[in-house]
Amino acid sequence: MRKTLALTAALLCLLLPSAALSATVPVSDATQECLDCHAAIHPGIVSGWQASRHARTTPATALAVAGLARKVSSTTVPQALLETAVGCAECHTLRPDAHADTFDHNGQDVHVVVSPRDCATCHSQEADQYDRNIMAHAHGNLADNPLYAQHQQTIIGQLERRGATLADTPADAATRAEACFYCHGTQLKVSGSETRATDLGEMTFPRIDGWPNQGVGRINLDGSRGACSACHTRHTFSIAMARKPHTCKECHVGPDVPAFKVYSASKHGNIYDSLQADWDFKALPWTVGRDFTAPTCAACHISLLVNTDGELIAQRTHQMSDRLSWRIFGLIYAHPHPRDPDTTKIRNRDGQPLPTDFGGGLAAEYLISSEEQARRAATMQAACLACHSSAWVAGHRERFENTIRTTNLSTLTATTIMSEIWSRGFAAKDTPFDEAVEQKWTDIWLFHANNTRFASAMAGGGDYGVFADGRYHLNGQIRQLADWLDLQRRLAQVPAKTP
Repeated sequence: MRKTLALTAALLCLLLPSAALSATVPVSDATQECLDCHAAIHPGIVSGWQASRHARTTPATALAVAGLARKVSSTTVPQALLETAVGCAECHTLRPDAHADTFDHNGQDVHVVVSPRDCATCHSQEADQYDRNIMAHAHGNLADNPLYAQHQQTIIGQLERRGATLADTPADAATRAEACFYCHGTQLKVSGSETRATDLGEMTFPRIDGWPNQGVGRINLDGSRGACSACHTRHTFSIAMARKPHTCKECHVGPDVPAFKVYSASKHGNIYDSLQADWDFKALPWTVGRDFTAPTCAACHISLLVNTDGELIAQRTHQMSDRLSWRIFGLIYAHPHPRDPDTTKIRNRDGQPLPTDFGGGLAAEYLISSEEQARRAATMQAACLACHSSAWVAGHRERFENTIRTTNLSTLTATTIMSEIWSRGFAAKDTPFDEAVEQKWTDIWLFHANNTRFASAMAGGGDYGVFADGRYHLNGQIRQLADWLDLQRRLAQVPAKTP
């Protein structure tokens, strides 16, 4: 069977003309060699690349574009790359000495994993911005925070009965890779090489631990952080795909970060579902009112926006926090965004690696100032003002700020109850996530308070802010937590504490 496939691939290489495999612009000899075989072996990869902008233009042409329509942010590109399409070899043989997974493949020094530093050859500004983005640090922010590691273990650890007790052991590498680190990103490591039987015979490849992965904070084999393919899925690397909310849905569907489901139920999501077939998702700059008529995730957080007169509304950024004043993902409370994307540096007044203490106090020296919050809010609101009046935008902001305040107060109420549970010895605070009552407390701020905030921030309102994981569940869980404490007090015959 393998010989038959190999013969078929070889015949295709001979019969298919180069023009059928390449695009309308020249490809390098090295890329043509890749195409000649992979068109038969991996037709999905090749067809995806052929549909890409990379296949249809050269860096020289892209560099010649002036003004806001320019997609290449680097001022120069190496001479050897200028006059051909950005193809297989241009990405997978770039900077071979920097990649631990570089291996000899048919006479070429090829590396499997393309990193943001490779993409920075043409997209230097985007790569630099992304590296300063909290997403780029997502792996380390989870893996290197001992408190988060405890929480992670309670979620994905293996539960086992040990005598009369229940215990959890840390999840294995495969479970971690397809669970939390699917989005946060794995740490890649070359652990040797292996010979595999392929359609073209036996070949030797590097063995890469943590692969495959396209998580936003992936630690790459050249030491860089992140994966451009998390949003610009390979090998088409489409700007249209990155602008559509389904791309963000992959990691932001909830209930902890319910952005997509809230968006889907919002007025903006309704407009998107109804009218997006007529929108232009490839235009650059992206014109509000002409190319699209309601925001997507990218419109609010990333994209370069102009009005119908061509006037700048928002500059493109790959540092996602540029337009975010509040970090509404409660840890444990909503709080101003961290100053540094490496959140492992944060310590609250109790010495814990959290942006707030359990009483709601801010680790202020690690968080942005109120002045910076106001600047970022104004940047975000500039996009809102392209479609809404100033009164509408101000009114929405006031409600959102009120939701921050009220959900933090609800979290404080729940945490006050939980603090008495710990102080009474009804649960152990040294590991604050691994008991059933602690998980109930966690659900209050991780799911229900977060859901309420996202519904408010994204004008999702309605059911997602009330009954669908919102305020109904928030208050209900607090009551259940209080009832649980009251039952334990009565069983132990101890009086209630005054908060």
